[in-house]
Amino acid sequence: MAKIDFGGVIEDVVTRDEFPLDRAREVLKDEVVAVLGYGVQGPAQSLNMKENGINVIVGQNQGSRNWDKAVKDGWVPGKTLFSLEEAAEKGTVIQYLVSDAGQMKFWPTLKKYLTPGKALYFSHGFSVVYHSQTGVIPPKDVDVILVAPKGSGTSVRANFLDGSGINSSYAIYQDATGNALERTLALGVAVGSGYLFPTTFEKEVHSDLTGERGILMGALAGVMEAQYNLLRSHGHTPSEAFNESVEELTQSLIRLVSQNGMDWMYANCSTTAQRGALDWRHAFRKATEPVFDDLYESVVSGEETRVVLEANGAADYQEKLDVELKEMRESEMWRAGAAVRSLRPENWKK
Repeated sequence: MAKIDFGGVIEDVVTRDEFPLDRAREVLKDEVVAVLGYGVQGPAQSLNMKENGINVIVGQNQGSRNWDKAVKDGWVPGKTLFSLEEAAEKGTVIQYLVSDAGQMKFWPTLKKYLTPGKALYFSHGFSVVYHSQTGVIPPKDVDVILVAPKGSGTSVRANFLDGSGINSSYAIYQDATGNALERTLALGVAVGSGYLFPTTFEKEVHSDLTGERGILMGALAGVMEAQYNLLRSHGHTPSEAFNESVEELTQSLIRLVSQNGMDWMYANCSTTAQRGALDWRHAFRKATEPVFDDLYESVVSGEETRVVLEANGAADYQEKLDVELKEMRESEMWRAGAAVRSLRPENWKK
C-alpha cells in the first residue's frame, strides 16, 4: 500500500503499482464472477472485468429491458448471460448489484446459492448495514466484501475506456476464507479502479447516502434552482439565468477545480469574482451546515433507508418516478438548459 498525505492526514491507498492487473488476474484465475443485475453498475463493472481478462457471467431477469441491454452489449444467453438464480449458482464470486430494494426482495432466493467459500460482493453497504430493515444477513462461511466506485456506472465505463480509471473504496465485512482482502483488491483493480482506499460497510453507506442527497445531487440541484429562480424573478432571461446558474459551472469552472483545486480556480478568475466568492462562501457554508446535520442524522438513524425501501419497493415506483423526472425536465430551467446545450459548438450544424 502507498501512504498518501491527504491534507495532513496520512492514509493507505492501493494503486495499480502496488496491485497490478496481472496480479489481479492471477488471484481471480479460478473464479467465476457472477454479476447479478444489469442496471446502474452492472454493465460497467462486468464489461470492464471481461475486457481485463476475468471470467465473468451476468445474471438478469429474462424479458426485462436490462436483459435486452445485456444481449446488445454482447452477453450470450446460455453461455455468459443467465437468470439471476442460475448465475448465482454458477458464480464463485457473486457481485450483488441489483437495486437496494431488489436486493431485499431477492435475498431469500439468493441465500441458498451462498455455499461455503464463495464471496458475496457489494458496491454499497446499504443492505448489510441496515439488515434489520432489509433482512440481508450473510452466512458465516462466505467472504463478504465491498468495492464502491466513486461515480456512476457510466463514468466507471467511460473512465476505463479512456485509461484513467475511477477511484473506489473497499471494505471487508467478513473474511471466511482468509483470502478476502486479496479477492477484494483484485476485483477492485479488475473493475477499473484508479486507486482504492479503505473504508467500512457502515462508513461507506453513511458517506454515500449523505453525498448523493447532498452536494453530489440533491443540494446541487436545489442550489441551482434557487439561483435560477432568483435571477428570473428579477427579470433576467432564461438563457442568462441558466448560463450563470449551471452552464458556466459545468462547462468551465468545475473542470478547473477537478484539474487543479479550488484555490487554483480562484486564483485564475477575475479579482471581482475572487473577492465575492471568498466572502460569500462562509455564508453559504453556515446556512447549509444545519441541513447537512439533519441529513446525516436521517442517514445514520435508518430513516433514509426506510423511505428508500418503502418507495422503491412499490409496484408503481417507476411510474411515479417518471412523473417526478418529467416535472423536472419540463420546468423552464431545464427546458432552457436543453436549448443552451443545443447551442454548444459541438452541436452546431455543419
